Amino acid sequence: MVPPVADLTPGLRGAPGPPDEGAEPHTHRALFISDVHLGTRGCRADLLVDFLRHHSADTIFLVGDIVDGWKLRRAWSWPQSHNDLVQKLLRLARKGCRIVYIPGNHDELFRDYLGLVLGGITLQDRAVHTTAAGRRLLVLHGDQFDAVILTSKWLARLGAWAYEVMSVLNNGFNRLRRTFGFPYWSLAGFVKHKVKNAVSFIDKYERALLGEARRLGLDGVICGHIHQAELRSVDGLLYCNTGDWVDSCTALAEAADGTLEIISWTELRGPVAKPEAAA
Repeated sequence: MVPPVADLTPGLRGAPGPPDEGAEPHTHRALFISDVHLGTRGCRADLLVDFLRHHSADTIFLVGDIVDGWKLRRAWSWPQSHNDLVQKLLRLARKGCRIVYIPGNHDELFRDYLGLVLGGITLQDRAVHTTAAGRRLLVLHGDQFDAVILTSKWLARLGAWAYEVMSVLNNGFNRLRRTFGFPYWSLAGFVKHKVKNAVSFIDKYERALLGEARRLGLDGVICGHIHQAELRSVDGLLYCNTGDWVDSCTALAEAADGTLEIISWTELRGPVAKPEAAA
């Protein structure tokens, strides 16, 4: 029998404060990371590199929108921290970490190369991950179940632009908050929770993905796309959203016993550096 879903809150269990710089990396069975958006000004590659210095895993799933191909077609930003992240992932793959890259809508160009192994990183459209506790979970980016993406791509691009502007403003606002000793606060998260249409969209998105998992006879789904970290049980199925590395800076982690949790690196670590200018 598959164990019930643990009632976990975002954050790293047993480490309520900043990580110990001298400690060994916290080891996980699997890590799930999405929506990094390399190539954009709002991308917090610096924080993700820092996170990967403190966390290791047997398997890392990159659950889409790692590179922002939409932005790369226009004006784009690629500071050194973006190169550092790419090099970090390639080094992990060379050292034996299994890395699976599942493209999303912003890096859909990689969908032309599904099945290939590039630098030790395998490209797949979706995956089924079996946890140590026996849960079988569908892993995919999730844009395939976004009605806006499917019917009005121009509207999705407009929304992506608005989100990037909001993220840049949010970073500046939080630097000011830290100056006065206030904790991190997410403008994008506030808007999503307060705007009725956004709340309705997220609910429909979650239920569409869970419907696909149910259709396939699986125990739940792990996705990204909407930049809203979540881990909860819905009608007997597990819904996991990895969040993003633009605003919330979150990842989904599986422990050796199959326990799943959301790790919020911004809350635990705080920014390690101010976002760099374009290089």
